[in-house]
Amino acid sequence: MTDKIIKTPEQWQQSLTEEQFRVTRQAHTERPFTGIYWDETSAGSYRCICCKTPLFSSETKFDAGCGWPSFYASVDKTVVLEKRDISHGMVRTEVVCAQCDAHLGHLFDDGPEPSGLRYCINSASLDLAKETL
Repeated sequence: MTDKIIKTPEQWQQSLTEEQFRVTRQAHTERPFTGIYWDETSAGSYRCICCKTPLFSSETKFDAGCGWPSFYASVDKTVVLEKRDISHGMVRTEVVCAQCDAHLGHLFDDGPEPSGLRYCINSASLDLAKETL
């Protein structure tokens, strides 16, 4: 992995939409069933919207019925970091991009096999690079 990407809030605002900035840089959550990828079925690689690091594969995406894109594994254990999140009166595991610290979503232990994990990710934090045949 290359050096960590560090930018000022103003620099991030110049390269992101308002929604992308709120989600990735201020740890907001988009409303369920509103993001562009919650029901996406195309093959490809889901990359960080901020730094384009590949994070998830469409091969590990599944319909969790929660209204956000859900994956049972990241492409590599080093591309996402887990952080304890005690906001909103809950204890959860936040996941962020290891390359640029973008807030992606949360990790839960109610996913399918083989991992039993559910990475519940905001569409606004992702960019899908579709595979072409």
